[in-house]
Amino acid sequence: MTENQTWVPEFTLQGFQLSPRMQILLCCLFSLFYTLTLLGNGVILGLIWLDSKLHTPMYFFLSHLAIVDISYASNNVPKMLANLLDKKKTIYFVPCIMQTFLYMAFAHTECLILVMMSYDRFVAICHPLQYSVIMSWKVCTSMAVVSWTCGSLLALVHVVLILRLPFCGPHQINHFFCEILSVLKLACADTTLNQVVIFAASVFILVGPLCLVLISYTRILVAILRIQSGEGRRKAFSTCSSHLCVVGLFFGSAIVMYMAPKSQHPETQQKILSLFYSLFNPMLNPLIYSLRNAEVKGAVKRVLWKQRSR
Repeated sequence: MTENQTWVPEFTLQGFQLSPRMQILLCCLFSLFYTLTLLGNGVILGLIWLDSKLHTPMYFFLSHLAIVDISYASNNVPKMLANLLDKKKTIYFVPCIMQTFLYMAFAHTECLILVMMSYDRFVAICHPLQYSVIMSWKVCTSMAVVSWTCGSLLALVHVVLILRLPFCGPHQINHFFCEILSVLKLACADTTLNQVVIFAASVFILVGPLCLVLISYTRILVAILRIQSGEGRRKAFSTCSSHLCVVGLFFGSAIVMYMAPKSQHPETQQKILSLFYSLFNPMLNPLIYSLRNAEVKGAVKRVLWKQRSR
């Protein structure tokens, strides 16, 4: 660093470069999506809590997925909505780094939770007689703890590597929140190590888990095709297809964002893909599970019937 470089105490989030009218429209639209995210995932958590028939390993992991989605959206969206209405659009350094840490922690944790859910479906369909032994509550709790711990530790590694860098200007982040790639562009030092760690983490947390999910579902598909009962086959397809939709949305957007070659407009690409993470995926996950899952529909009917019976 040269002597005339100074520490930047705050950043400016450029967000979406649109007219004031369009920003107000987007604020209303994104507020609706955020409300649906909180409501949808809250309903999933409530159903799992209230309906004893959903006290199974599959819905145990689904409840963790709902918690991650609520936390993920709440980390990014409120600041984005405030910036759409605020002309200043600033964020202090420490909250910015905290936002980066939580963003990475929740993203990593969701990857691992989705892998745990695919393993649960693999055991349920391919080894049904051993399911209660393999997927005991002790094992499920350990898997959830490992997912949250690994996700947080990986995020901590990224943050520690960011904190070693000097940020001396410019202070404008071309994003609507402190996304890690956008923050690194403001560092006035070599970020090669950060980029290598991000790519290595992407291979570890995206490609590896995705391969495990695909292997699990290949074996699941073979097992489903062997099921003689048409009703049993439909039930298995319904449950697994819901999970595959969620996996496709999450891993697809993540791989394009962090591993695919950059487009001619990388900042615009990052913002659009980040919207999938922050808004669309968390909002769609409960819709996918509720609309395509007979057990969730049944739980809604049972809970509503209990409320009417009181």
